[in-house]
Amino acid sequence: MDLTGKVALVTGAGSGIGRVSAVRFAKAGAKVGVLSHTPDEVKEAAEEIRKAGGDAIHLTADVGDPAQIERAINELAAQYGRLDVVFANAGINGVWAPIEELTPADWTKTINTNLTGTFLTIKYAVPHLKRAGGGSVLVTASVNGTRIFSNTGATAYSCTKAAQLAMTQMLALELARSGIRVNCICPGSVDTEINDNTKQRDVDKVKIKVEFEQQIPLNNRPATSDEVADLALFLASDLSRHITGTPVWIDGAQSLLQG
Repeated sequence: MDLTGKVALVTGAGSGIGRVSAVRFAKAGAKVGVLSHTPDEVKEAAEEIRKAGGDAIHLTADVGDPAQIERAINELAAQYGRLDVVFANAGINGVWAPIEELTPADWTKTINTNLTGTFLTIKYAVPHLKRAGGGSVLVTASVNGTRIFSNTGATAYSCTKAAQLAMTQMLALELARSGIRVNCICPGSVDTEINDNTKQRDVDKVKIKVEFEQQIPLNNRPATSDEVADLALFLASDLSRHITGTPVWIDGAQSLLQG
């Protein structure tokens, strides 16, 4: 899984799956643009890569802001002269609440970060990928909205994840003749901090209890960020050169039991 000579962009790279994947891509030989809306985190991530002998620059942008994400992608391409791999990983859980309590502002914030952010990242990256002769686009979706629908209150979040999968499959066809592969990673429970940032309001009022909700059949534990990063590296590399338009669930069979 060699990325020598390639340039990769990872969004949401300040922590969790994004940061571990950025480090993994760099160890595989890629020059990496680590992007987040939190400058301190991406500065630390880029420095971690450089200290390990890799090559990285930090980029600060809100993925839901067209001007900011376009500027950041252009900066990365100008720095290294090309772009080969795009990992659209930035996302939030947002607010989980009964539909009548989910405010338009709650809805819009989640949609703007998760779905619009993915669209803008790919939109502004594609011209650079085409100039490089092709490449690999990865999107972080979820088991929610693609296999699991029992997390009551996660309407906005699940809708973004379902739409990300649809976007992946639409663009896989559209971009195939340009040599650009587009695939979707769908994690289940992962040992990241994203759940700490989830705002839940009165979900118990509408939640349907699931008997096996907390069980993960394979190894009886959540995935690690390293395991998701391994999958991302495979899909970014030429080992997956004939795979496109494909969702890959990485959840230890949790969604088959819970969905």
